[in-house]
Amino acid sequence: MSNMKFSALNLVPIKEGQSDKDAIDDMVALAQKLDELDYERYWIAEHHNAPNLVSSATALLIQHTLEHTQNIKVGSGGIMLPNHAPLIVAEQFGTMETLFPNRVNLGLGRAPGTDMMTASALRRDQHNGVYAFPEEVEQLQTYFGPGNKQAYVRAYPAVGKNVPLYILGSSTDSAHLAARKGLPYVFAGHFAPQQMKEAIQIYKELFEPSEVLQEPYMIVCLNAIVAETDEEAEYLASTLAQVFIGIARGRMQPVQPPTNDLQGLLTPREYEMAKQRFNDSLVGSEATVKQKLEDFIEEYGEIDELMGISYIYDQDKQFESFERLKNVVQSLNK
Repeated sequence: MSNMKFSALNLVPIKEGQSDKDAIDDMVALAQKLDELDYERYWIAEHHNAPNLVSSATALLIQHTLEHTQNIKVGSGGIMLPNHAPLIVAEQFGTMETLFPNRVNLGLGRAPGTDMMTASALRRDQHNGVYAFPEEVEQLQTYFGPGNKQAYVRAYPAVGKNVPLYILGSSTDSAHLAARKGLPYVFAGHFAPQQMKEAIQIYKELFEPSEVLQEPYMIVCLNAIVAETDEEAEYLASTLAQVFIGIARGRMQPVQPPTNDLQGLLTPREYEMAKQRFNDSLVGSEATVKQKLEDFIEEYGEIDELMGISYIYDQDKQFESFERLKNVVQSLNK
């Protein structure tokens, strides 16, 4: 087993009874805890028109997190390029890199991160950014590169900052792009495990070395809820189940407390859906999650980094879960 790194993703969800500010404070508190635990990176998502998430102004949240942490890399999981002019993205992230050298990551996604009506409001020129994604990634690489390779329009102070770029994906399309460009690849296994195996294989097999990477660098994001016992983890994961089913029902509700009566809250079909999603997640005691991670590596091959996301209502339990996840990864690395 190679030396797998461990990191975290946060959508900045609002919990039942919280305000927007409470959710942002929780985001910072988790970042500080993961900084203490020597997590590699902490990424913040981008979502729009979602009343249960506070991750619409991703760059502002990243800067706020950088200001309140010491060592952990902070970045976007991701910036949805169809919503933004690459020049402005480069200016923002170049500014953060200037303020916080070697701590800024730029994860890039090709989806709008919202519904199509909201996406239209986000990008008023109706530009079809999904299809322009490869070219816009190249534009960003140029903006962050050396000045002597740039045209008249430059993204000051991004010039020469070389902010690391990561291609995000939940399908095989992004795997081809990341491989062709020789960039790190991050797969969203926490919500779209269906094409994960094929996407990982495509990325590794088709990877072309670049100035950035000589070998593929594969990050997989998975739901991770690790507790003292399997029973406690499954109880805490009832919150995650309610998140899944809320999405399936089209209801954007705040994160709910855990429950011992999950079957009573869900239809039989929803309950089976939730159980299936648990099978694709790292839920259990440290011993159970270690076995699940070993099984994952057996099926999907080795990965360079595990990025955990955890919907846990009690923040102290969330802290504990991430500490236990670190223990699991470190035990596999021995």
